[in-house]
Amino acid sequence: MSEVTAVGAGATSPLVLAVTPHESLADAADRLAATLVRHPQRDVEVRLAPGTYRVSEPVRLGPEHSGDERREVRWAGTGAVISGGVALTWRADRDGRWRATAPPGVEPADLFVGGRRSRRARSAPQSAEVCHAVDAGITGARALGIGRWARPEAVTCVVTVRWRAYHLPVAGVDGDVVRLREPCWTNARGGTGRVGPYWDTTAVDGSQFAGGVVWENAIELLTEPGDHVWDPVTRTVTYLPLPGEEPSDVEAIVPTCESLLALDGVRRLRLTGLTLSHAAFGQSATAQGYVGAQAGLTLTGATGPRDAAGRHYTKPAAALAVRRSHHVVVEDCVVTQVAGAGVVLEHGTCDTRLVASRFEDLGSGAVYIGDTEPHPGADRVSERNTVTRCVLRRVGARYTDAVALWAGYVADLTVDHNTIEDVPYSGISLGWGWNQPGARASALRDNRVTANRIVEVMRPSTGMHDGGAIYVQGAQPGTVIARNHIDRSGYGGTQRDGNGIYLDEQTSHVRVERNVVTRVGYKWLSNWAVYGVENLSRGNWTDTDAPALGGRGSGSRGDQVRLDVLPPAALAIAAAAGAEPGARVWAGRVDLARGRPATQSSAVVVAVRTSEDLSQCGGVEAQTTAAGHGAGAGHAEVAVDGDTCADTVTVDEPDSWWRVDLGAQRRLGAVGLWNAASMPTRDVVIEVADGAGRITARARVEGLVRRPSIVEVDAEGRYVTVRRPGGGVGLSSVTVHPPSRGAECEARPGPPRGRAEP
Repeated sequence: MSEVTAVGAGATSPLVLAVTPHESLADAADRLAATLVRHPQRDVEVRLAPGTYRVSEPVRLGPEHSGDERREVRWAGTGAVISGGVALTWRADRDGRWRATAPPGVEPADLFVGGRRSRRARSAPQSAEVCHAVDAGITGARALGIGRWARPEAVTCVVTVRWRAYHLPVAGVDGDVVRLREPCWTNARGGTGRVGPYWDTTAVDGSQFAGGVVWENAIELLTEPGDHVWDPVTRTVTYLPLPGEEPSDVEAIVPTCESLLALDGVRRLRLTGLTLSHAAFGQSATAQGYVGAQAGLTLTGATGPRDAAGRHYTKPAAALAVRRSHHVVVEDCVVTQVAGAGVVLEHGTCDTRLVASRFEDLGSGAVYIGDTEPHPGADRVSERNTVTRCVLRRVGARYTDAVALWAGYVADLTVDHNTIEDVPYSGISLGWGWNQPGARASALRDNRVTANRIVEVMRPSTGMHDGGAIYVQGAQPGTVIARNHIDRSGYGGTQRDGNGIYLDEQTSHVRVERNVVTRVGYKWLSNWAVYGVENLSRGNWTDTDAPALGGRGSGSRGDQVRLDVLPPAALAIAAAAGAEPGARVWAGRVDLARGRPATQSSAVVVAVRTSEDLSQCGGVEAQTTAAGHGAGAGHAEVAVDGDTCADTVTVDEPDSWWRVDLGAQRRLGAVGLWNAASMPTRDVVIEVADGAGRITARARVEGLVRRPSIVEVDAEGRYVTVRRPGGGVGLSSVTVHPPSRGAECEARPGPPRGRAEP
C-alpha cells in the first residue's frame, strides 16, 4: 500500500492510500490510523483497487480510524469486493453428485454456486398429523425414516407459525421422536415467560401451529438439482449439479466470516463504491438454533429476563455492523449473497446515511436500525439516521420471517425513495413494544417513511402471515407515512393476509397520507386495536377498503377507496416513488361487475367478530344462520362492492352458485375471484352466459380459490356465474374485466421526481 497526495493537492487536499487485493485490509486500517496521526488536518481516502479482498475475520474500524469536525475519512473502491467466503474445489463422483472437502475451521452453513444461492436439500412439508411437538421433540421420525439417515444430528427442522420461523438443530432420534438441541427447543416452545403471552400460541407447540414441518440437510433428501448437503463428520459438501454445469467451470463459495466490516465508535467515515459479499450467519447450526420472534430477531440464551416487550431479542449477524458511531455514510455500495443481514446500525448510532446502495440476495433482512430497549440512555438512542434511494430486493432467502428494513426504538428516522421488492414477510417494520406497559412511552418519535416503492411482499408461497408492506408498532408522535406506492402484499394467497399499511397493537399518533395501495390480500390499512390512538388517514388511494380506524381520536379524511382505475393524481404519486426511475405502475382495470345486481342460490348470514379479526391470525368467531333459499338472499352484492374484507356465503349444499348481471352483453377478458374467510371455497366453475342464458364460456379453478384467482376468459356475455358442484360458495369479491388494452393496466412514470417533501 502506498501513500500519495491526490491530484492537484494543496494543504487541505485528501491523502490517498492505495490498496491492492494482495494486501491485508487489517494492515490498511493500521496504516490509516498512523496517517491520521501524522496528518491531523487532512482528509484521507483508502482507495481499494478493483478485485476481491478476502477476509477471515471482520475488518475493525474504531475512533483511531475516524474523521472529526475538521476532516472526513473515506474507504472507496469501484470494483472492489470484500468477501468473507472460501472457495471449494469440486470432484465429480460416479453417482452424478459433486463433492468438496471444507478447509479446517470452515462450517458451510450456506453455499453459493456459480453466483447463485444453493438451497439445502429438504423434505416436502409434513402435515401436523405426522410431525407435531411433544415434550421431548418433534414426532415423525418413523414415517420419514430419520433414525436410519446417515447423519440425523446434522439435520435441521424448519417450522413456520404465522409470522415466526424456527430452524431447530437436531440432537438425536428416540423412536418416533426427533429431539432438538437445547436451549433452542425450550425457547421454541410456549411457557418460557420470555415472550408475550399471546405469542405462546405461535410457538411450535402452540394452538396456531398448522403443520408444514420441513427437514433439511440430509443426504437422503438430495434429489433436486442445485441443492446441497453438509456433512460435519466427513467435512464434505455434496452438491447435485444443475443440467449443463461442469465442476471446473462453476465457482463454489462458502461464507465463513460473519461480519466483514465492523465499525465501533467511528466518526465522519464514508464507504463508497464497495461490494460486500459472502458473510456468514451460523447461529441456526448451534445449540441456540434460530427461534424467530418477529422480523428476523430471535430468542437466544438458556435463561433470561421474563419480558414481553421484546427487549432481549437478538439481531442477525450482518455483513456491515455499525455501533456507537456518528456521521457514517454508506454510498453506492452493494451487499449481496450473504447468509445473514446486510447492515446493522445499533447501540447509539446516529446521523448515519445509507444512500443509493443495493441489498440483494440476503439470507435474513437487509437493514436493521436501532435497538429493542424502549428507554435507552442518551448515549444509546438511535436518532437522525437516513435510508434513501436504496434497493432492497430478495431478502429473507433463508429466514423467511425477516423484513427488508427493521427499525426498533428510533427517533427522526428517514426512509425515503427506496425500492423494496420480493420479500417473504413485511417490507418495512417500524417500531417495537406492542402494548406492554413499559413500552407505552418510549424513544419512538418523528419518523418519516416517504415515497418508497414496495412490491411483492408477504409472498404467499413462503407461508408467512400477519404482516404488511409497511408494518408499524408503538406510540410515535410526529411519525408520517406518506406518498408510498404499495402493490401486491399477500396477493394471491388463500387466507385473509397481506396488509398494505399495518398499524398494529399500540401504534399511535401516526399520519398516513397520500399513499397509493393496490392489489393487497387483505386490508389496505389495518388499525384494529382500541389501545392504538390518534392515528389519522387522509388523501390516500386504494382499490379496496378497510374497517374504520380503531382507538380514541383516530379517523380518516378524504381517502379514495374501492377504485377500479387509479386517477391521474394517484398515478403521479406512484410513479414518483422508489429508487429507480422507469418502473411501471399498476393503474387498475375496469370492473364491469362493480355495483351490478348479484344473486346466489342460498345465503348464510355471517357476522364476523374478531379481535383484529383475532389479530389477523386466522381465527374467526363467526355466527352463521341459514337465511333461506332464493335469489338475492344474504347480500350477494357484497361480492361486487369493491371491498375484499366482507364475505357473502351460500349454504354448504350441492350445486351452490353465485351470479352477477352485467346489465348488457359485454366482451370479457378476465374474471377475478377472492376467497372468503368464513368459507374457504375450492374447485369452482366460472360460467359466462348471454342474455338468453346460453353458456358462452366455462373455466375451472382447481383447488382453493385465492385472493385473488385471476382467470382469463375470451367471450361475450351478460351473466357471470361462480358454481361449486360439490358444496357451498364463499366469496369476498368478484371482478369482471373487459379485454386488457395494456395501458389500462399499467402506466408509465410521470415527469422526473422533485425533491422529497419533509
